[in-house]
Amino acid sequence: MARSGPSLFDAGEAQNRRHAQPLAARMRPRTLAEFVGQKQFLGEGKLLNRLLKADRLGSVIFYGPPGTGKTTLARLLAAESKAAFIQLNAVTSGVKELREVLEGARDRLSADRKKTLLFVDEIHRFNRSQQDVLLPDVEEGIVILVGATTQNPFFAINSALVSRSRVFQFQSLSNDDIKQVLRSALADKERGLGNENVRLEEDALEFLAEVSDGDARRALSALEIGVLSSNERPLVFTRALAEESVQRKAIAYDRQGDAHYDAASALIKSIRGSDPDAALYWLAQMLEAGEDVRFLARRIVIAASEDIGNADPHALPLAVAAMQATEFVGLPECQLPLAQAVTYLACAPKSNAATIGIGEARADVSSGRLLPVPVHLKDSHYPGAKRLGHGESYQYSHDAPEGVAAQDYLGIEREYYRPVPRGFENELAARLKTIRARLREGKQRKPASD
Repeated sequence: MARSGPSLFDAGEAQNRRHAQPLAARMRPRTLAEFVGQKQFLGEGKLLNRLLKADRLGSVIFYGPPGTGKTTLARLLAAESKAAFIQLNAVTSGVKELREVLEGARDRLSADRKKTLLFVDEIHRFNRSQQDVLLPDVEEGIVILVGATTQNPFFAINSALVSRSRVFQFQSLSNDDIKQVLRSALADKERGLGNENVRLEEDALEFLAEVSDGDARRALSALEIGVLSSNERPLVFTRALAEESVQRKAIAYDRQGDAHYDAASALIKSIRGSDPDAALYWLAQMLEAGEDVRFLARRIVIAASEDIGNADPHALPLAVAAMQATEFVGLPECQLPLAQAVTYLACAPKSNAATIGIGEARADVSSGRLLPVPVHLKDSHYPGAKRLGHGESYQYSHDAPEGVAAQDYLGIEREYYRPVPRGFENELAARLKTIRARLREGKQRKPASD
C-alpha cells in the first residue's frame, strides 16, 4: 500500500543523513538573511536583490572562486522564486540527461505554471552541443538557468549563452565574513557545534579567517577537524590547534584558463609598479601552481624591454641571462635567477618610451602611410645604382663632427622616441636633444637628388 506521507522513520533517516554531513554542508544558509557576503550584488538596492523583489529573476551566471556560496545562493534563489530546483554537474551530465531535465521543466510549466531553476555547476565544461541544447529553453524562459563557474565566462562559455544571462562575479569572503560564519557554526545547536562546548580563542579565529583565503568551506572544515579530533570538553580551541587543523590548500590554477593570465598580469603589473614584494608573491604563486618556467622567463624578458627599456639598459641582458639560466638549471633551482630578475626589474627605473615609439611607428605604417626611402639612403652597392642617383649626397656619419651628420633619414618630421627623465634615459634625452637639432638642419636642406 502506498504511503500517504512522511513517517517517523523518514524523519529519523533524514536526521541521520544530516548528522553524517560535514559541517560546511550542514551550515549552508537556509534563507537569504543567513547568506554571508556578496553585498556588491545582493545588498539592499543592488541588482540581484532588486530582481528578486520584483520577481524578475532571469538566467544568470555565477563566476568566482570556490567556497564563496555559488551553489548555496542558487538554492536560495529557487526558494525565493518558488521554483523547482534541479541541479546538474556539467562534468557528469550528458545531452540526454539535459534534454530530460528540459522536458520536465516544460511539463512543469504547462501543468502547474511552476518555474524551474536549473543549476549547472562547472558550466564552462559543457561542450558546444550541450550549450546549444540549453540555449532555446533559456531564450523562451522554460528554465531559469543559474550557471556556476570558476572560469571567466566571457572566455569559457558560449557567447550566445552569456549574452542572454546576467553575469555576477563572486568575491572571496572577507576575514570578517569568515569570522561570522565560524561564530554561527559554534553557536548553532541544531546544525552546528553548539552542543560541543567549545571556546574559540580570538587569535585562533583570526588565524582561521586569514588562512581560509575567503573560502568558507575551508574555514568550517578546519574548525570541524579541530573540534572532532579533540576529546577534551570543554574545549579551548587555541591557535596551535587551528594550525594543526588546517590542511594546505591546493592552488586553484588552470594553466589554460584565465587564472593563468590573471596571475601573469599581476606579476607584470607588480614589476611595472615597482613593487618587488608583490612581484615575488605572484611569481611564487605561479611556481607553486606548476606554471611553465619558460613562459615565466619569456614574460620577464618582455617586461625588461616593455617597461624598463633604456631607463636601465642592464635590465634586458639580466632578464635574458635569467631565461638562459632557467633553461640550463631547470626546477627547482631556476626559481633563484627568476626571482633575481623579477626583483631587479621591479626596482629598476621605468620607461615605456621604446614601447610607445614602436607602437606609433607601426600604426603609421599599418595605416597606409608608407614613406619612400630617400634617394640618398638607398643601396648604392650594385651596378647601375649610381646612374639612378642612389646614394648621391649621402653623408658618412663617422666623418661628421661628433659622429652626427646634418642629414634627413625619414623624409618627414616625426618623433617616435621620447625618452623619459628617469635613469639612463635622462642622459639619452639630453644627448638626443643635440642630435635632433643637428638632424633638423639636414631636413631643412634636402639633397637635390631627392
